[in-house]
Amino acid sequence: MRASRAAIGAAAQRMGMSTFGSGAAHKAKPRTPRLRKLKRAVYGAALGGLAYTGWLMYRNRNPAEQVPFDPSKKTLVLLGTGWGSTTILKNLDTENFNVVVVSPRNYFLFTPLLPSCTVGTIENRSIMEPVRLLMRHKNREVKFYEAECTDIDAQKKELTLERRVDADGNGVPAGEGEKTTINYDYLVVGVGGTVNTFGTPGVEKHACFLKEMGDARKIRRRLMDSIESASFDDISQDERDRLLHMVVVGGGPTGIEYAGELHDFLVDDLTQWYPELADRVRITLVEALPNVLPAFDKKLIDYTQSTFKENKITILTRTMVKEVNEKSFAVQNPDGSRSEIPYGLLVWATGIKSQPVVDKIREQFGSAQSNRRGLLVDEYLRVKGAADVWALGDCALSGYAPLAQVAAQQGKWLSRNLNRLAAQNAETPDADLFALIEKKCRPFKYSSQGSLAYIGSEKAIADLPFFNRNITAGGIATFWFWKSAYLSELFSLRNTTLVASDWVKRFFFGRDISRE
Repeated sequence: MRASRAAIGAAAQRMGMSTFGSGAAHKAKPRTPRLRKLKRAVYGAALGGLAYTGWLMYRNRNPAEQVPFDPSKKTLVLLGTGWGSTTILKNLDTENFNVVVVSPRNYFLFTPLLPSCTVGTIENRSIMEPVRLLMRHKNREVKFYEAECTDIDAQKKELTLERRVDADGNGVPAGEGEKTTINYDYLVVGVGGTVNTFGTPGVEKHACFLKEMGDARKIRRRLMDSIESASFDDISQDERDRLLHMVVVGGGPTGIEYAGELHDFLVDDLTQWYPELADRVRITLVEALPNVLPAFDKKLIDYTQSTFKENKITILTRTMVKEVNEKSFAVQNPDGSRSEIPYGLLVWATGIKSQPVVDKIREQFGSAQSNRRGLLVDEYLRVKGAADVWALGDCALSGYAPLAQVAAQQGKWLSRNLNRLAAQNAETPDADLFALIEKKCRPFKYSSQGSLAYIGSEKAIADLPFFNRNITAGGIATFWFWKSAYLSELFSLRNTTLVASDWVKRFFFGRDISRE
């Protein structure tokens, strides 16, 4: 009997342990469903992202029907397709205005990545956004004139346009193109600036600029011409060294980034395809000020200069270019002496000056426009002395530096306030928005988003605001931040996809060294 009780107790104990064990196993099992849920969430997010991307692509290719021009609406003319004007076009509600865009180029150019196009890191069209693509997706029809504004009559509110391209697509001299006139009710001037040579002889004839896509193409052709010419056997060593001397004038972000891109092209590609020439290539950066990148923190300036020294890029500070000839340029050295330096390619990446049309506009308003560097505007971006004319970007003297982010913020501010004022006065189409903007809106205030610059060897520098102080960083991690920041700033999914694919292609296949 005792034996049977003991057996029963042992059996019960085993059953209890078995039950406890199964309970423990039961409690451990939820891990598998959690993993499954996580996988499902990841798959769902991926499918959702693909579906959203597909919808964006479909919408991009299949825009909706647009409402035609409304004679009862006021006409708003945008001069230029730069950062300011294109930002307005992107954000403006065209239901409230008849919008007309005037520009000699029919695309928006993402200028921060322009140095990358000079050596084939990025293809040219990857950073060009067709303006008609933006126009076609607006609610109301938008007109576009591929022409240059050459004159203005402020009393008649009339603009004179000249198309400086012939039937074959070739440029024609100023004054010889087909002309037309258009009228406006409101005018936004966002024509940017042009390269400032500071009156240096020979610059316009012999140097390459770096402001437009045509400049990038010219630099790329000149670069490959110099390299191919240097590969001939029947030239002297001095001539070969001259052809392989690449010079950048200007130590701002554009000049620094071009020098960095040129170094990468030399190290990554030239050493593979021109091994006999690669060691002879020299890169020199000339800057008239005591330091390069004067707007950046001192630590970043020192970091850039040390990186350039490691990359064997020569920096000549306190050195002024006095004259540019076909094969050499004259400089004034820090000690006041002059010397002649031979070169094969010279890129002029210095400051800017006003466009000719800005001078024409300024002449219309007399003493109110006393500064020859651009259009004086008030805190609401209204051109001083004018009626119904705003100006923004590099052509406007608003007290801020001529930066892309300044122009973009001005464009957002103006489009937002025009949308709001037009909606509030929808029942009074004759309302004077030019006067109301001062009464109903806060003045424009620029908020700095920081500065970035690529310095070569997959390194970048960043000077970023953080509350009441600035954060400075430089190196490879900052380079990846630089890439992600520019990808996020591109105007469309199309541009983002093209630039990202160009970076991937360069990584696997190198840069395209063919001459266009």
